[in-house]
Amino acid sequence: MNFEQLRALLAVVDEGTFEAAADALRVSPSAISQRIKALEASVGQVVVRRTVPCTATEPGAVLLRMARQVALLETETRAALGAGGPGPVISGPAMLPLAVNADSLATWFLPVLREAAEWPDTILRLQLEDEEHTSDLLRGGDVVGAITAAPRVVAGCRTEQLGVIRYQPVAAPALLERHTRLRAGRRIVEWSRMPVLRYGPKDDLQNKFLRSRGVEQLPVAHQIPSSEAYLEAARAGLGWGLVPEVQMRAALADGSLQIVVPHSERDVPLYWQVWKLGSSRLERLTAAVHRSAASLGPPSPDTLG
Repeated sequence: MNFEQLRALLAVVDEGTFEAAADALRVSPSAISQRIKALEASVGQVVVRRTVPCTATEPGAVLLRMARQVALLETETRAALGAGGPGPVISGPAMLPLAVNADSLATWFLPVLREAAEWPDTILRLQLEDEEHTSDLLRGGDVVGAITAAPRVVAGCRTEQLGVIRYQPVAAPALLERHTRLRAGRRIVEWSRMPVLRYGPKDDLQNKFLRSRGVEQLPVAHQIPSSEAYLEAARAGLGWGLVPEVQMRAALADGSLQIVVPHSERDVPLYWQVWKLGSSRLERLTAAVHRSAASLGPPSPDTLG
């Protein structure tokens, strides 16, 4: 294998098609195809699934990770060689693909984007994924850093605590009233009948909450794949959901949402997982993530266990 073949693999996966990869590298599609075939011949395995979009196979993911690391270090090396001399800098911006969960992106992570606006040498490419599964993208070489809730060991990466994001079960007053009964002077919420909101098929936060309250017959779930729309769906009365405290303060203040059960918050620990690469751009990004995460709650013993 050689780096031109690895560069072709990286472009095909990032751009999604052989044609788009050819445009990105300013070569012909046949040249991309030849490089991928040569790479597959050299390793003796298929490295790209010819789907739309193209994706890396399991062996391809191993090569993809190396290709992404080499590309980042090459960019920084070229920048270092070109800096300070009489000639122009010969390096373009480096791409940093990241995996971030939707609630983080809509709340505490936003200052990172404001800092990145001042980095002309860096291009961010964010992928949305549930915080329980973002480390899978890191392991597969799709991203260089990830916000995760489960600090699984990823070879070649380091894991750093960020804090916790606190969720509260909330619902629109009218919805809550329809699914609340008085029994022996106590207010009983009909959890198994009140519709629930979830972000996507991998979002199990609400189900875990229900099971912790002894609810086994799970209610109808509406799927809302947007953090902002999720909040609005809860305010509209489509269903109840667990919403980050920082995101729902205005809705609680104006009465469009109510906490369903007081003192039943759920703390989800967040971690930053990033390649151990000695990259100045990754270190700068890591520092920005930690500054932004200062707004999160501190980790507690139960969340760290």
